[in-house]
Amino acid sequence: MAIGGPALPWQDRALFAELMLSWELRSWHAARELTGQVFFDRGVPDTIGYLRLCGLPVPDHVKTAAATFRYARRVFVAPPWPEIFTQDDERKQTLDEAERTVRSVTGVYAELGYELIPLPLAPVDERLRFVINQAGLRQT
Repeated sequence: MAIGGPALPWQDRALFAELMLSWELRSWHAARELTGQVFFDRGVPDTIGYLRLCGLPVPDHVKTAAATFRYARRVFVAPPWPEIFTQDDERKQTLDEAERTVRSVTGVYAELGYELIPLPLAPVDERLRFVINQAGLRQT
């Protein structure tokens, strides 16, 4: 948005998906250089979910990326939470679109054999304790 480029979901969804894929592959490779647990906000399978949501074809290279660049088996899912849902200049989705997005994306993760763990609709500190417990980490 800052540079006026066309790779935005409300301008060119296919190009936006390619940039999503590129960013997720960059993040995946960068994480390999780190030690300890790494959590991702999104992953390569999200690109497939996005394309499906938009009714766009899923190119073979995107399918190959999702099969090749795997994550830990357990995936935490933050479902839309109507009581705190907001829109802004970057997040233009409606609540209905957000709910359809999470269904599409989680469906892809499930198809790829990931175990989906929904986060509780709770304050941040409770969510943090939940993730730490589910991931088998020590809280410091």
